Amino acid sequence: MATKQLTGQLFAGMILGGAENLKTNADIVNDLNVFPIPDGDTGDNMSRTILGGADRLGAEVLDDLSRTARECAEGMLLSARGNSGVILSQFFEGLAKGLENKSSVDARGLADAFKSGVSQAYSAVVKPTEGTVLTVMREATEFAAGKTDGDSTLESFFEAFTEEMYESLDRTPEKLPVLREAGVIDSGGAGFVYIIEGMSRVLRGETAAAPSSSGMPAPEKTQAADSFGPDSRMDFGYCTEVLLQLRSDREGAESLSAEAVSEFLSGIGDSVVAFRTGTRVKLHVHTFEPDKVLAYCRRYGEFVSVKIENMSIQHSESTVVNRFVRQTPAKKKERSEFGVVAVAQGDGIKTLFEGFGADYIVDGQQTMNPSAEDFIRAFDAVNADKIIVFPNNSNIVLTAKQAGELYSGSEVYVVPSTTIAEGYAALTLLDLTSGDISVILDELRAAVESVVTGTVTWAVRDSVTNGIKVKKGDWLGFAGHELCYAGTTKSGAACALLGKIDMTDKAVIIAICGKDVTEEDKAPLREYIEANFAGTEFYEVDGGQDIYSFILAVE
Repeated sequence: MATKQLTGQLFAGMILGGAENLKTNADIVNDLNVFPIPDGDTGDNMSRTILGGADRLGAEVLDDLSRTARECAEGMLLSARGNSGVILSQFFEGLAKGLENKSSVDARGLADAFKSGVSQAYSAVVKPTEGTVLTVMREATEFAAGKTDGDSTLESFFEAFTEEMYESLDRTPEKLPVLREAGVIDSGGAGFVYIIEGMSRVLRGETAAAPSSSGMPAPEKTQAADSFGPDSRMDFGYCTEVLLQLRSDREGAESLSAEAVSEFLSGIGDSVVAFRTGTRVKLHVHTFEPDKVLAYCRRYGEFVSVKIENMSIQHSESTVVNRFVRQTPAKKKERSEFGVVAVAQGDGIKTLFEGFGADYIVDGQQTMNPSAEDFIRAFDAVNADKIIVFPNNSNIVLTAKQAGELYSGSEVYVVPSTTIAEGYAALTLLDLTSGDISVILDELRAAVESVVTGTVTWAVRDSVTNGIKVKKGDWLGFAGHELCYAGTTKSGAACALLGKIDMTDKAVIIAICGKDVTEEDKAPLREYIEANFAGTEFYEVDGGQDIYSFILAVE
């Protein structure tokens, strides 16, 4: 697809796509929150900010790009929350200024508008800190603008922007020691990435823009007030945000500048962000004296909204977890005759499958099934005439087939592997040298049919299944889909399920070990196999998967 002009309608759809993608991934961004100290929930704050803009994009404003961008920016101004949310709103305010009086723009016009957005975002922050969302915005914009000319399409602009956006995000720990120490990338930058990803998908036609913002995110989390008692230390002050409506009857209101507000706030706090749009002023500050902020504001107007939060409570409750995973496709390889896509979860399994010839791994497991869109991105990245897919989960087979039917860039063939063990067995026998897809698929299907899968996991509740009484926390052994054991050890479950499998004509047992499996867990399984299946080949693989402690492939 080659889109030359950004219209109001397309821009609105892209905003909705960006808002929806961030809303879906807000918790991942929240878990990255480390800088400078916990300041609310970055993912929720940014999500509410952009949803405020998306909610303003009714049909009546879509006829003109300038008007669409202005409505979006004003909606984000009113909804801006948190430091990153305020910065985000200012990026889109600058974007709106860059699109002013334009019914549509080409890629160069959009690049100029992005530059305006970066400039506006930096100007709103008293002391811009590199290694934050500001850096990601600036470096990606500079890179993409440098690659954009009169022949560029909107797709090529966003492709270049996304390429550098990820590189910049990966570099944020190099610029901020607090990120490097925590082993994570900047949370605000990650939130911005999700927005751009969602916008890009709508542009590429991969996701249809929703008619609305699909509702607000979950209600704002209330702070656990009981965690701050009479003897608690007030180490971090208050995160204070105000949206102020200036009043014409207040002396000095008409001439009040964002610079003057910033100067005042800098005298009583830090993390200062302040800007003025028309007759409204938005400010954010970390201070021990929020009362002075309120008194100062009342000199010039009345409050539209006020938020004051004790950051010492936020800090004591905060944990840092890195669950951020890139969603955009890898760069396409040169076109080839065959490509292989496999679903896997666990670093060891992924590495193993890649070693067996998988060109692209779609991340997925029992409780995290990939979408058809995930497969389509994989097909794009593989860039082959014929693509062979291993779903490796009974819940994913139909999704993979649907994606194959939707995809027009290649011939897609889904091997009906319903477990990781079946996929493992088939991939070990993958031989593309004949060049005959019928022969290749017949061999792979035969490999899948020859495998019996055993799995070990744990019970999440009490039950009675297949005549076996199960208690919450028991280790469960499944031979195929049939529960055959419930007991106190994972190795005991693995041994028991092997005892239930018909070993006639079976010559190999492969144990794919999950991330929770220790040497103490492996030893009883080895001893059991040696004692009961003499002459059977046995291999261990560190799969690193969740959910299943052992996945046993018997073939």
